[in-house]
Amino acid sequence: MKFSIISFIATVIISTGAFAQSLPVKMSNSGICHAPGSTYYEQTKRFTPFKTLQECLSAGGRMPKR
Repeated sequence: MKFSIISFIATVIISTGAFAQSLPVKMSNSGICHAPGSTYYEQTKRFTPFKTLQECLSAGGRMPKR
């Protein structure tokens, strides 16, 4: 019984997206869009955040060469 309650709560949290926090796509000052997990994502400190890579590209950003 205890396991099924915990399992149910975990399922609700995951399915509603409450547990997953999405990281922003970063457009650096030089106009390069860095998606989470890309080569220089963590090193990019001065940026404009976007919800999606498409939004970043539509705002005039470009993909990194590497």
